[in-house]
Amino acid sequence: MMNFLQVVPVEPQPGFMQQYSFLIMLGLMFLVMWLFMWRPEAKRRKQMQEFRNNLKKGDKIITAGGIYGMVKEVKDTTLLIEVDGNVTLRIDKNMVVADPSGLQQQ
Repeated sequence: MMNFLQVVPVEPQPGFMQQYSFLIMLGLMFLVMWLFMWRPEAKRRKQMQEFRNNLKKGDKIITAGGIYGMVKEVKDTTLLIEVDGNVTLRIDKNMVVADPSGLQQQ
């Protein structure tokens, strides 16, 4: 008779937040990564490509190897730069990383 009077404990059903909290947190993590990492990097890459496409004769540049030079000739994928006097180098456009006019002179 006592068995009939005992109440079987009922396990609480998980709510909406408990069921989907992992997916929500994962989504928020991707949103934060996109806002603080991927978006600024894509913007910087776009600006650098624009800078490289707008190079013209007479511009001063710095290469990825740290060579300072002045552009003498511009082609589709390469540049001819004058390093010193009559010393010229042909480099790939993708190796141009900066414009030295924005740097502090020491």
